[in-house]
Amino acid sequence: MSAFHWLDWLILAAFGVGMIITVMWSFRKKDESATDYFLAGKSAGWVEIGSSIFASNIGSEHLVGLAGAGFVSGMAMAHWEMHGWLILALGWIFVPFYDRIKVFTMPEFLERRFSPGSRSLLSVISLVSYVFTKVAVTVYAGGVVFSTVFGVKELWGIDIFWVSAIGLVVITGIYTVLGGMSAIMYTSVLQTPVLLIGSIAILVIGLMKIGGWSEFASVVGDNMKLVRPADDPNFPWTGVLLASPIIGFWYWCTDQYIVQRVLSGRNQQQARRGAIYAGYLKLLPVFIFLVPGMIAYALSQKGLLNVTSSDAAFSCMVAQLLPAGFKGIVVCGLLAALMSSLASLFNSSAALFVGDFYSKINPKASQQRVVTVGRIATVAVVVLGIAWIPIMKSMSDVLYEYLQAVQGLLAPAIAAAFVMGVFWRRTTAAGGFWGLAIGFALGMFRLGLNIVYSKEVAKLAGLPADAYHALRAKMIEEQGIFFNLASINWLHFCVYLFLISIVSTALISLVTKAPNAEQLKYTYGASTPEEKAETRASWNGWDVFHTVVILGIIVGFYALFW
Repeated sequence: MSAFHWLDWLILAAFGVGMIITVMWSFRKKDESATDYFLAGKSAGWVEIGSSIFASNIGSEHLVGLAGAGFVSGMAMAHWEMHGWLILALGWIFVPFYDRIKVFTMPEFLERRFSPGSRSLLSVISLVSYVFTKVAVTVYAGGVVFSTVFGVKELWGIDIFWVSAIGLVVITGIYTVLGGMSAIMYTSVLQTPVLLIGSIAILVIGLMKIGGWSEFASVVGDNMKLVRPADDPNFPWTGVLLASPIIGFWYWCTDQYIVQRVLSGRNQQQARRGAIYAGYLKLLPVFIFLVPGMIAYALSQKGLLNVTSSDAAFSCMVAQLLPAGFKGIVVCGLLAALMSSLASLFNSSAALFVGDFYSKINPKASQQRVVTVGRIATVAVVVLGIAWIPIMKSMSDVLYEYLQAVQGLLAPAIAAAFVMGVFWRRTTAAGGFWGLAIGFALGMFRLGLNIVYSKEVAKLAGLPADAYHALRAKMIEEQGIFFNLASINWLHFCVYLFLISIVSTALISLVTKAPNAEQLKYTYGASTPEEKAETRASWNGWDVFHTVVILGIIVGFYALFW
C-alpha cells in the first residue's frame, strides 16, 4: 500500500476548511424554532433537496457494503440501487400528499389517519431501525474504511477502527448540533460532487488496471446477471423482484430519514424537482460503488489486488491503486459519505423523539429545550447502535446484505400501513395499528431467530443450490421449526411479512368501526379541487421530460443486464 502523499493531506485539509466555511455560512441565520432546526425553515430549493436525499442515502455503508456485495455476488443487489423510480413516486405522488396534510413527521401522519398508538409505534420502529441499520452499519463501515486506507492498527493504544469511527461521529455531531437541517442541506451540496469525483476515479482506474470492460466482464462471468434462478439460495428472482420494491417503498416514500428532505422544500415544485434530481443521482451507485467491488474481485482473481475481506474491497482499491492526489479526493468522499449519513440520522432521530414522545410529555417546553432534548436522544441512539456492532458482525459477512436483510424485517409492516392508510379509505385505526404491530413483532421475532441460529445458518452460506436445499432440509429435521423460520430466504420472508401485514390490516378493518370524516382527510383521494389545481400548477414539461428519461435509463439497464 502506498502511503498518504503530502498532496493527499493537502486535499483533505482543503475539504475540512470547505466544510467549516459551509457550516459557518449555514449558521449565519440562527435556528429559532423546531421547524427551522428540523426542516431548514421549509426554504430549501431543488438542488439542496436532491443533493441531501442522495448524500443521506449514500453513506460509507454503500462504499463499503455495496462494493462488498459486488465483490461477492456481482450485480445481484443492483435492484436496490435502481430505485430511482421510487424516488419519482415520492416526488409525484407523495410530495403533493404530504404537502396537503401538513405533517411534520411520518408518525404524525399515522396519528391523524389512525391513532396516537400508531404514531408511537411507528416512532419506536423508526428509532429501532436507526439503531440496527443506520448507526451500526455507518459507524462500522467508517471504521473499516479508515483503518484500511491509512494502514494504522492502533492510535494511543486503541484500535484505530474505534478511534476513527467514534471520532467521526463526534465531529459530525458537532456540526449537526450547530447548524441543524440547514447545515446538512448546504454541506450536502459540497459533499455530493466530492463523493462522485472520488468514486468515479476508482471506477476508471480499476477498469484500466483490469484491461477494460470486456476483460472485466469475462472474468466476472455470470455475476454480471441481475436475475438469478428461482432456487438460488441467496437471490431468487421470486424474492428479489417483489421484496426490493417493498423495502424501497418504505425507505423512499415513508421513512422519516428521507422524507424529511422533501418536507423542507419551499413548495411542491422545488420538492418534486429535488426528488427528480435525486432520481438521476440514484442511477450512479451501481457504477461507482457496486461495479468497483466487482472490479476488485476481477483484479484479485488475476493477482493484481490483495483484498483482505469483501467489505474491504473498495478501501483496498483506494489504498493500493490510486496515485497521489486521487487518494486524498476519495478519502474526502468517504468522509463526506459518512458524515452526511450520520448528520441526517442525527437530525431525523431527534425530530422523531421530540415530536412523538417528549412534546407529549412536556407540551409547554420551550423551543430551545425541545432541541436540547432531541440532541440527548440522538446520543442515546448512537450509543445503542455502536453497542450493536459486534452482534451485527456475527450475523453476516457481507455488510450490505445484512443491511437489506434487517430492513426487510422492518419495512414490510410500515409499507403495508402506509399503503392501506393512504389508498384504502376503509382502513380503520384498529386495522392500521394491529397490522403494523403484528408485522413488526414477527419481524423482530425473525431477527431474534437470526441471532440465535447465526452459526447454523452460516453453514449454508456459499453452497450451490442443490447442496444448499439438501443440507437445509437435513438441518430442519435436526433443529426443528424455529430453525426452519430462521433459514427461510430473507427476501421471501420479507414478502410473506408484507402480505401478512396487509391481510391483518384488511381483516381487522372490516370488523371494526369505519374511519370518521376527519381521518378520511388523510387519504389520497381527499384532495379538494383547489389542492389538485395547486399540484397541477407545480409541474410542467420539464418535470415530465426528466421523469421519462430516468425511467428510460432504468428500463435500459434491466434490458442490458437481465
